[in-house]
Amino acid sequence: MPRPDHGQPRIIALANQKGGVGKTTSAINLAAALAADRRVLLIDLDPQGNASTGLGIARHERGAGTYAALIGDKPLAELTRPTAIPNLTLLPADTDLAGAEVELAGIDNRERRLADTLAAAGDVLNGQDYIFIDCPPSLGLLTLNALVAAQSVLVPLQCEFFALEGVSQITRTVERVARGLNAGLTLDGIVLTMYDRRNNLSELVAADVRAFFGAKVFDTVIPRNIRISEAPSHGMPVLLYDFRSPGAQAYLALAAEFLKRERARKRTAA
Repeated sequence: MPRPDHGQPRIIALANQKGGVGKTTSAINLAAALAADRRVLLIDLDPQGNASTGLGIARHERGAGTYAALIGDKPLAELTRPTAIPNLTLLPADTDLAGAEVELAGIDNRERRLADTLAAAGDVLNGQDYIFIDCPPSLGLLTLNALVAAQSVLVPLQCEFFALEGVSQITRTVERVARGLNAGLTLDGIVLTMYDRRNNLSELVAADVRAFFGAKVFDTVIPRNIRISEAPSHGMPVLLYDFRSPGAQAYLALAAEFLKRERARKRTAA
């Protein structure tokens, strides 16, 4: 598939205040799948740093990263680093990021620090097609920074009983941010994760989410798959760990559907 002409990259936050929903896994694997023919920057904004670990960068190897970009005023060009996947660049979560919420509280325009950092980073962002931001599992200042910097939000949603309650909370947050801080912010879509076809509950949750959110829900679902769970411990996306696994094939299908939606969005905008 030919790459598009490069303009400004599209910035997408992956957010859900509930942990354990496949958010970081989806950030890593969607970014990796798109990097086959797009240039992608993944920003690890979660102090747990799982996206960085899942791309093979151990905590003691990271050096300065997201914290330095938010608090230390270091230019992005000094902080991003290549990964083992061509076309996929990472801004890792450094060890100081855990204290960023407290420090941001005392800074002017604290909710715009990431947006300002990205706006000043034309040298790094030129040529990128997509920027994905892996948010922490909370609705604090780090996630708020991501929502203010982003153009849209992608919500991974585990197929479990409390799913609708959690997703309604993040969608309300997106609406509030759009009203007050980032008028262009939209809900890009919802990705159903950890789907188990043998479990009636997965079927019921998926049906409820589709009934409530309609076309916002991606057709592609991410199954429960042991290879997806094993891949991060080897420091690689499931696409590299076991390309033929159902999990890897699901993320390839998700990337294809994502690009199809992007083309439709651009036609509508034109």
